[in-house]
Amino acid sequence: MSTDFETLHETARARLDTLRRLEDSLTALRVTHTDASGAITITVDAGAKLLDIALTQAISEMTPDEFGRALVETAALAARRALAGRAALVTEFNAEMNE
Repeated sequence: MSTDFETLHETARARLDTLRRLEDSLTALRVTHTDASGAITITVDAGAKLLDIALTQAISEMTPDEFGRALVETAALAARRALAGRAALVTEFNAEMNE
């Protein structure tokens, strides 16, 4: 009987460790994307939450419409990359949990 409990305990501990690794990986995930002109750099977290916007002097050469479009496109690309990274981590987690 104690062997069954020990096995259950080891399995639970291994799953908890896997869950903690996922949490740590998601917490650490940061994606930074810079637009083609190098004028706008956006950093987001695993949930695509905006963390930072960095602008260079090059934005002064853009029209307001160009700036707005570049800002939105850069943020969208950063968000897509972050969400893809999160999805990969979750897929890996699910594979480990289903072994």
